[in-house]
Amino acid sequence: MAGYLKIAATIFLTTALFGCGNKQHDVPFYKVSKIFKTDSVTTVNVHINDRITAAQLLLIASKVKTDSTQIKNLEIHYLLPGNTDISMGDNSYYASARLLKENEVKSIDTLKDDDGNVFRIKIFGLSRQQVTHLLSLQSNEITLDNVLGKFIDDYAHTVIIPFIDKEKELKIVELDSSAKVVSATVPLKIEDGGIEKWQVTQHGDYMTLKDSVLSQFSADGLGVPFNSIKSAR
Repeated sequence: MAGYLKIAATIFLTTALFGCGNKQHDVPFYKVSKIFKTDSVTTVNVHINDRITAAQLLLIASKVKTDSTQIKNLEIHYLLPGNTDISMGDNSYYASARLLKENEVKSIDTLKDDDGNVFRIKIFGLSRQQVTHLLSLQSNEITLDNVLGKFIDDYAHTVIIPFIDKEKELKIVELDSSAKVVSATVPLKIEDGGIEKWQVTQHGDYMTLKDSVLSQFSADGLGVPFNSIKSAR
């Protein structure tokens, strides 16, 4: 336990000193937030500010590896603004990187840092170009209305737009990349402990909007969001 705490302290200290990026190697900004350890893997949550490339993710992974040499079975989860530290599956974070052992390396594993460490990186989220396209889309229904924000859903590859219509009623539309409306909802507003919930299904699934972050909850999710996304409006 003491060894694990020492590892955590080392990572947090080095992140505070160098997390904003090493100019010499153009390491993008990142910040370590949490470390989760199981018998098989140690997962480090890393917050990033933008949707970056696999090569840039590799630079961060290499820096985290250098700052945490005692971690052998290292896996990194990259979180975008709004993403929660509590993992609810692959689509609750932007990408992952896993440090491979020599016997795990395959021909497809070509991402290697300057120290020879091989990482397997998977990007689950949309690229910056895909997001720019989605944000440019507009439904005729909301052209002149009060848009509360535009939220990219990396799981569904859609943009979610809650807005107030001309009758002062809250509505939520979801558009795919072809600008087709894939869902249109008039949510039921519910006050619960000072929190306004927008119930979007008869089953009780709901959303909340706070500090420009749209959080999506399932009715049986024990109050833990399965997706939290920051407005890109």
